[in-house]
Amino acid sequence: MPRRQEAEDPVKVRTLPVQVAARLTRRIVEGGIEDGRAPSELDILQEFGVSRVVARETLKILASLDIVDIAQGRRVTVRPQAEWDYLSPLLAEWLPDEHVDGLLRELHQMRELLEPGLAAMAAVVISDETLARLREAVDRMASLESDPAAYLEVDQEFHMEICRAAENRILDRIMYSARWLGIASRRVTNKGSLPNATVDHARIFRALEARDPDAAREAMRVHMEGNSPLLPQKAKRSDLERAP
Repeated sequence: MPRRQEAEDPVKVRTLPVQVAARLTRRIVEGGIEDGRAPSELDILQEFGVSRVVARETLKILASLDIVDIAQGRRVTVRPQAEWDYLSPLLAEWLPDEHVDGLLRELHQMRELLEPGLAAMAAVVISDETLARLREAVDRMASLESDPAAYLEVDQEFHMEICRAAENRILDRIMYSARWLGIASRRVTNKGSLPNATVDHARIFRALEARDPDAAREAMRVHMEGNSPLLPQKAKRSDLERAP
């Protein structure tokens, strides 16, 4: 894996339980756990030379991410990988590189399903105040096309403004929970043409300003379709690691 430049590399201090949990997660993904039985507290403290407190905290972290189940009597079993908490940035940071592309593809599939509908919902009830913020965001995007990092922040907030404007608390929480993956996805797709992305966002804004749900839905659909990580750009682990 290529090393990122120091200027781009945020300082990360990981506690010992997090470091051990990362090692065990990679071992599980790579098939190093037999019969679905994960290491116990005793196994962890003996293998890694850590205290019982660290071993216990390690298992709590793994359980919080739905990686393991801890049954009464302290038997620890591995949960099916399909049930893990893939919305956690911590988990994705630990996964092998080949899992990164798959996560971003699945995230984009979710966005393609939800965001056109959210745009249509927002168009019906959107306030003048929200429209003013969206107009400002589009103007800022146009001025930030040579600064992908700053552009990304405005891009993310533009979509979250639309999500909040739709006034659906459940969908809002779904989008909010996936926000770090959305940022990671944009780091890949924004390597393309930011001017084209600005045009897309302006089209979405005009449909919302006209309070036309059908036009808003279509503008967002076109934007999602043309901004897919299935295009030639290649995801890198750093795209996930720099997400908040």
